[in-house]
Amino acid sequence: MAYRAEYIWIDGTEPLPYVRSKTRVLGDDETEFPIWGFDGSSTNQAPGENSDCVLRPVFSCPDPIRGGNDKLVLCDVLLPGTMEPHATNSRAAAVEAFEEYSDQEPWFGMEQEYTFFKENRPLGWPVEGYPAPQGPYYCGVGAIEVGALARRIVEEHTTACIEAGLHISGTNAEVMLGQWEFQIGPVDTVAVGDQIWMARYLLYRISENHGVDASIDAKPIKGDWNGAGMHTNFSTRAMRESYDAIISACEAMGQPGVSEKHLAGYGHGTEDRLTGLHETAHYSEFRYGVSDRGASIRIPWQVAQDKKGYIEDRRPNANADPYVLATLITDTICSALA
Repeated sequence: MAYRAEYIWIDGTEPLPYVRSKTRVLGDDETEFPIWGFDGSSTNQAPGENSDCVLRPVFSCPDPIRGGNDKLVLCDVLLPGTMEPHATNSRAAAVEAFEEYSDQEPWFGMEQEYTFFKENRPLGWPVEGYPAPQGPYYCGVGAIEVGALARRIVEEHTTACIEAGLHISGTNAEVMLGQWEFQIGPVDTVAVGDQIWMARYLLYRISENHGVDASIDAKPIKGDWNGAGMHTNFSTRAMRESYDAIISACEAMGQPGVSEKHLAGYGHGTEDRLTGLHETAHYSEFRYGVSDRGASIRIPWQVAQDKKGYIEDRRPNANADPYVLATLITDTICSALA
């Protein structure tokens, strides 16, 4: 019996790429996913006169939406002929970084914040004006604090991620009404990108079924409202065994030019979100501290007590490319600890 493989990839739209997908029907005797082509001129990845691009399957999992034997197939994009990575293929650099530093066993846990929108306003917000100020929404419970529709989508998304075999490790309502978060990890430099993108795809598809848009805009509502980030937890084997390695990792992230390079790859909307307010450090400064959610990098209190563990980079925006993010952190910290 035939089954469906949903080929998923990231396009070349700037400044924020879209997730794209199309369905390929395969025979039950086809256990390998073949490369496939697409029209790059329609995805901002090729000119019309030379429009072909190549999809190379790199990660697959069960399709929890369709069920049965159907699969989700994440692909990176290659150039036809040479089969070299396309300019928009950020996964290739993550693979190189992981191959170089795999002996240090880099682990990531990424916290993907996002905001539900319906009819051009955050889900649960009144038609006119604003909801009550922030306070009761974070990890909230109740019709006013989170709302039944948002909760339903979150529960369906969590179940889908589990059934797909993704390393989803938690979910919670966030500080602004209509804003939520899921976490992926701990996984390595490449796997975290694969699984964040796959989890994003599932979030978009499940939200679509409910007539809701899930936005990863870094500052979806201007003013005195929290932005949306992708706080990134990171450790190496040395950091999981030594507090000296924790401090060395923090110091490496703050070296001249390093912070600026990282912020350039941490997604769109940095100046709107990293204002020094709403649990952020200002984008122009770098500092780290124990249990400090206003720092660039937070050392969890338990890590300081245990003298080993991980650090949390609080600067990445919700729309950051997880491959780029993981590559930057792996290269910077692992080279410093080598």
